[in-house]
Amino acid sequence: MGKFVVAPLADIPPGTQKRVHVAGRDIAVFNVGGELFGISDACPHQGGSLSTGATVGLTTSSEPGKFCHSRPGEFVRCPWHSWEFDLRTGQSWCDPRRFRTKAYDLSVEPGEALVAGPYVAETFGVSVEDQYVVVEF
Repeated sequence: MGKFVVAPLADIPPGTQKRVHVAGRDIAVFNVGGELFGISDACPHQGGSLSTGATVGLTTSSEPGKFCHSRPGEFVRCPWHSWEFDLRTGQSWCDPRRFRTKAYDLSVEPGEALVAGPYVAETFGVSVEDQYVVVEF
């Protein structure tokens, strides 16, 4: 699969998320403190839109009454049933053996690089001969 431009970086500032449609797929793009993550927008549980879910951190406990909060904003909570997914891996935290959502690699590239691109168009010589357009292969 190729690369697709989905949005200007300014459209997804830190602390926000956006749903984009790419090659027939809806992808939820999240900006967490300047780091970008992309996952399938559909929750694998029952299809809720993850791009409309709240981002949360990870809370763990080593013993009763002691809690550790880490990875702020790196999990999304499905708005339908509150299932949580790791934005880095797409792994479900509700049923990790059975559910995950597809994670996508994202990058930020300067506009000049996209204009130049890795694409080279094949060119052909064209001439007009007695009012006919002729293409040379």
